[in-house]
Amino acid sequence: MHFEDDEPVFRKSRLGTNRYEYNPRNPVGFALIVISVLLVGGMLLLMHLRAGPFAYPSSPSPVSTETDDTWRYVPGAEDPGDGGNPGSDPSTLPEGDDPAP
Repeated sequence: MHFEDDEPVFRKSRLGTNRYEYNPRNPVGFALIVISVLLVGGMLLLMHLRAGPFAYPSSPSPVSTETDDTWRYVPGAEDPGDGGNPGSDPSTLPEGDDPAP
Protein backbone atom coordinates (compact mmCIF):
# COMPACT_ATOMS: atom_id res chain seq x y z
CA MET A 1 0.00 0.00 0.00
CA HIS A 2 1.28 3.42 -0.88
CA PHE A 3 1.29 5.92 2.01
CA GLU A 4 1.60 9.65 1.61
CA ASP A 5 2.77 11.61 4.63
CA ASP A 6 1.22 14.84 3.42
CA GLU A 7 -2.31 13.33 3.43
CA PRO A 8 -4.48 14.33 6.43
CA VAL A 9 -5.31 11.71 9.09
CA PHE A 10 -9.03 12.45 8.75
CA ARG A 11 -10.86 13.32 5.55
CA LYS A 12 -14.40 14.46 4.86
CA SER A 13 -16.87 11.71 4.15
CA ARG A 14 -17.87 11.24 0.53
CA LEU A 15 -21.52 10.88 1.52
CA GLY A 16 -22.00 14.63 1.54
CA THR A 17 -22.40 14.92 5.31
CA ASN A 18 -20.24 16.92 7.68
CA ARG A 19 -18.71 13.74 9.07
CA TYR A 20 -15.08 12.76 8.94
CA GLU A 21 -13.52 9.34 8.42
CA TYR A 22 -10.07 7.83 8.81
CA ASN A 23 -7.84 8.35 5.79
CA PRO A 24 -6.21 5.01 4.84
CA ARG A 25 -3.60 6.80 2.68
CA ASN A 26 -2.03 8.34 5.81
CA PRO A 27 0.02 5.91 7.96
CA VAL A 28 -1.62 7.15 11.18
CA GLY A 29 -5.10 6.88 9.66
CA PHE A 30 -4.36 3.37 8.44
CA ALA A 31 -3.04 2.40 11.88
CA LEU A 32 -6.24 3.76 13.47
CA ILE A 33 -8.33 1.66 11.09
CA VAL A 34 -6.35 -1.51 11.91
CA ILE A 35 -6.47 -0.84 15.68
CA SER A 36 -10.23 -0.16 15.56
CA VAL A 37 -10.91 -3.40 13.69
CA LEU A 38 -8.73 -5.43 16.08
CA LEU A 39 -10.37 -3.91 19.18
CA VAL A 40 -13.88 -4.56 17.90
CA GLY A 41 -12.95 -8.12 16.90
CA GLY A 42 -11.37 -8.77 20.30
CA MET A 43 -14.40 -7.46 22.16
CA LEU A 44 -16.75 -9.61 20.05
CA LEU A 45 -14.58 -12.65 20.75
CA LEU A 46 -14.61 -11.92 24.52
CA MET A 47 -18.41 -11.57 24.42
CA HIS A 48 -18.78 -14.85 22.54
CA LEU A 49 -16.50 -16.73 24.95
CA ARG A 50 -17.95 -14.94 28.00
CA ALA A 51 -14.46 -14.04 29.13
CA GLY A 52 -12.86 -10.93 30.59
CA PRO A 53 -15.38 -8.27 31.62
CA PHE A 54 -18.20 -10.38 30.13
CA ALA A 55 -17.50 -13.44 32.33
CA TYR A 56 -20.01 -14.73 34.82
CA PRO A 57 -19.01 -14.06 38.45
CA SER A 58 -17.02 -16.94 39.93
CA SER A 59 -19.17 -17.03 43.05
CA PRO A 60 -22.63 -15.54 43.22
CA SER A 61 -22.79 -12.42 45.31
CA PRO A 62 -25.35 -12.41 48.11
CA VAL A 63 -28.60 -10.65 47.35
CA SER A 64 -28.92 -9.47 50.93
CA THR A 65 -26.79 -9.48 54.04
CA GLU A 66 -27.49 -10.69 57.55
CA THR A 67 -28.08 -7.14 58.74
CA ASP A 68 -30.65 -6.43 56.05
CA ASP A 69 -33.81 -5.12 57.74
CA THR A 70 -36.17 -5.57 54.83
CA TRP A 71 -39.33 -7.64 55.22
CA ARG A 72 -39.13 -11.16 53.88
CA TYR A 73 -41.96 -13.56 53.10
CA VAL A 74 -41.72 -16.77 55.10
CA PRO A 75 -43.97 -19.55 53.79
CA GLY A 76 -46.22 -21.00 56.49
CA ALA A 77 -45.91 -18.01 58.82
CA GLU A 78 -48.96 -16.27 60.23
CA ASP A 79 -50.70 -13.74 58.06
CA PRO A 80 -50.35 -10.21 59.47
CA GLY A 81 -54.12 -9.83 59.79
CA ASP A 82 -54.61 -12.98 61.93
CA GLY A 83 -54.32 -11.13 65.20
CA GLY A 84 -50.80 -12.31 65.79
CA ASN A 85 -49.56 -8.88 64.85
CA PRO A 86 -51.98 -6.28 66.26
CA GLY A 87 -52.36 -3.04 64.38
CA SER A 88 -51.27 -4.42 61.04
CA ASP A 89 -54.80 -4.65 59.68
CA PRO A 90 -55.29 -1.82 57.17
CA SER A 91 -58.69 -0.96 58.68
CA THR A 92 -57.20 -0.19 62.12
CA LEU A 93 -55.44 3.06 62.85
CA PRO A 94 -52.07 3.08 64.57
CA GLU A 95 -52.18 3.93 68.25
CA GLY A 96 -52.29 7.64 68.97
CA ASP A 97 -53.69 8.61 65.55
CA ASP A 98 -57.20 9.98 66.08
CA PRO A 99 -58.99 10.92 62.86
CA ALA A 100 -61.22 13.39 64.73
CA PRO A 101 -59.77 16.90 65.24
